[in-house]
Amino acid sequence: MSSSKDSPKSGLSRRDFLRAGGAAATSVTGLAGATLETQAQPGQPPASHIPVLGPGPAKISLNVNGREMSTAVEPRVTLLDALRNYLDVTGCKRVCDRGTCGACTVMLEGKPVYSCSMLAVEAQGKAIRTAESLVDGGKLDPVPEKFVQFDAQQCGFCTPGFVVAMRAVLDRNPKATPEDVEQGLQGNICRCGTYEQMRDAIYSLCNRPRRS
Repeated sequence: MSSSKDSPKSGLSRRDFLRAGGAAATSVTGLAGATLETQAQPGQPPASHIPVLGPGPAKISLNVNGREMSTAVEPRVTLLDALRNYLDVTGCKRVCDRGTCGACTVMLEGKPVYSCSMLAVEAQGKAIRTAESLVDGGKLDPVPEKFVQFDAQQCGFCTPGFVVAMRAVLDRNPKATPEDVEQGLQGNICRCGTYEQMRDAIYSLCNRPRRS
């Protein structure tokens, strides 16, 4: 039997293992970078060339109710906070701040969204409409007008979200049925419980007699 001194060591040494691991990591990183480059959409800059915002305030421009409004916000600021605290557009309300009650609803390119659940920087270049857009020269849009007529509000915190969401439904389908409108309001909650008066307003807007 030969002694251990005469037999060569088998396998990799710790140093060889680390060297091999480092080389593998370098090659994988290079492949990942190449993959990102090849997956970039036509006309879009590579990921490495996309400007990084933050952590300090960055200048943004928002199209709010047909007006271009500029401010500077940290990238973490929500659209709700940018509108209320930076641009003094206070129609959208902060209530739950969790994307569940709908009081902060605004229209983004005609679609109702929770402004508390979206970053302000994401809304750049898109048309934003808030409850303020439903008043023109002191004349109310038919949606809030019917809310007033049928007393479809109490504390008022949820009302801007309801009228904006309802306006979005009727803009999308002027012939919407009351059932269509109610389905479009499923993301809105009224803690005062004025749903019956809202239904009166909805049926009136849809030119339907209210069922008993």
